[in-house]
Amino acid sequence: MLNPAAENILCISESRALNQSLLQLLGDDQELQDILQRVQATGDNYANELRLSPNEVHAAERLVECRVSRLTDEQNRDGLLIEMSDVTRRSKISRENALLIQHGAGRQMVRQLAHEIKNPLGGLRGAAQLLERQLESKELTEYTDVIISEADRLAALVDTLLGPGGPPNKQEVNIHELLEYVMRLVTPELGENIRITRDYDPGLPSIALDRDQMVQAFLNLVRNAAAALGEQGQITLRSRAVMNYTIGDTRHPVIASIEIEDDGPGISPELQDSIFYPLVTSRPDGTGLGLPAAQELISRHGGLIEFDSRPGKTVFQIRVPLTDAGHPHG
Repeated sequence: MLNPAAENILCISESRALNQSLLQLLGDDQELQDILQRVQATGDNYANELRLSPNEVHAAERLVECRVSRLTDEQNRDGLLIEMSDVTRRSKISRENALLIQHGAGRQMVRQLAHEIKNPLGGLRGAAQLLERQLESKELTEYTDVIISEADRLAALVDTLLGPGGPPNKQEVNIHELLEYVMRLVTPELGENIRITRDYDPGLPSIALDRDQMVQAFLNLVRNAAAALGEQGQITLRSRAVMNYTIGDTRHPVIASIEIEDDGPGISPELQDSIFYPLVTSRPDGTGLGLPAAQELISRHGGLIEFDSRPGKTVFQIRVPLTDAGHPHG
């Protein structure tokens, strides 16, 4: 027997499901099979989360909370009661909040780190310059040159950590024009076997944004995708308008969603919870500053960067409100 909510979750009517295996309807989930057998054998109750694959009705993967208990009917026959609730949205909100907390902690860490580095750097550089004036030997001034150039390199790194300063200088811009500009900058860096595809929503209106800050955020994400691909693969740029979307505590009537997708190996599971922290990177030549800087720049526009990654498909989604007006989410 299926109630209407179960029909909706399983995307099948009770009459069509009759005599079919529940496990087949749920993609032969091995974990659920083990739980059903355990409940039948022991009579204990079990709860678990399942991931339901996309189908014709639901385009995206869904997360379902599943509870299983033993049930005896009026004729004293034993059966199983399986209760399911779709927790995809709840899980998504929890993840968004975790990203916002991570971003706040990352920003605090960056500022403290930058402050600790910047003060002694100025003194170090100044002392090296004074020492250089006292030295007559060219061989010795080569060492002070190294100190000065390395101090300058570290100062530039600190400036990158702090990111472009100040609130956004917003002007009406076309998102697609910004993305095309970013692609012109990046294309010379790409291997000849990396393909770019575009899937733009032509109806997306102009948005009030800081052009320079958004270009930097997009640039960081596209370069990240290219680095993940290495020599070959595909990068897809996608834009959509999404209605009634909540970012943090604010519900927006409509937002722009810009996606940067690559078909590379994906982000390793052990890095997925910390990739927006500064200095976290999987690449030997990476600084680990690109993603935290992009998240900072998007957050200045009241937006958020999310991601979904598995082998063969990694998508970074930039969510930006189309207007400044938002309603606290009750």
